[in-house]
Amino acid sequence: MTRAENAAILKSSCNCCQAVLLAYEDKLPFDKNTLLALGSTFGSGMGGVKGTCGALVGAEMVLGLLGYQGGSMNKYSRTLFGEFERRVGATICANIKGILTGRTLCSCEDCCKNAVEALEKMIGQ
Repeated sequence: MTRAENAAILKSSCNCCQAVLLAYEDKLPFDKNTLLALGSTFGSGMGGVKGTCGALVGAEMVLGLLGYQGGSMNKYSRTLFGEFERRVGATICANIKGILTGRTLCSCEDCCKNAVEALEKMIGQ
């Protein structure tokens, strides 16, 4: 099973950010409870559907934890953000869920999968 498939399955028992973080549990310097706590406030996106998708937030966290070597990570963050947006069609949870339009762009499970696939493309896992 790929990390992306694992993240989609994990979504059934936690929020999107937590699912992405847990998909990398074996690579991160934190235990499961710490990862769950770290991602706990990003369910339904930042600010409860109003902001950035939690799956993307989780992928950005993993990117920083695995890739930081001092200095700015903005270039890498922009690349991940852009790849996620290209795959899903939006980065704001409300837009992805179609809150205003009634048109869902992507399920939460697929957001988790897309976030991990975009991240994998960058870090070559």
